[in-house]
Amino acid sequence: MFSFPNQTKVYLAVGPVDMRKSFNGLWTEASERLKEDPFSGALFVFANKRRDRIKILYWVGSGVWVFAKRLEKGRFTWPTGSDDRKLSLTPQSLGMLLEVIDLKQGGKKAWYER
Repeated sequence: MFSFPNQTKVYLAVGPVDMRKSFNGLWTEASERLKEDPFSGALFVFANKRRDRIKILYWVGSGVWVFAKRLEKGRFTWPTGSDDRKLSLTPQSLGMLLEVIDLKQGGKKAWYER
């Protein structure tokens, strides 16, 4: 599991993103759609329409990382919010989301729900 400092900001795109996008495409999504500065050192989290793939954009000063995760079965539980573009999460919440823990229920999804 990835670990980030507590002060790291995490922005989650509420709507789906085309997973064919890579560095430049996700950079554009972060700056134009989420209205955030990708140079800020924040994590920008994107998912596809089926919510079985996630990509994370992360600037580290010398370059940009793109992390990707594909679930073999099931879907990520995607939080919703009042803003139709993005949500702010804590790094701990992102860790739970990546481990397929339902943030609403506080536990891992049952195997038959995945």
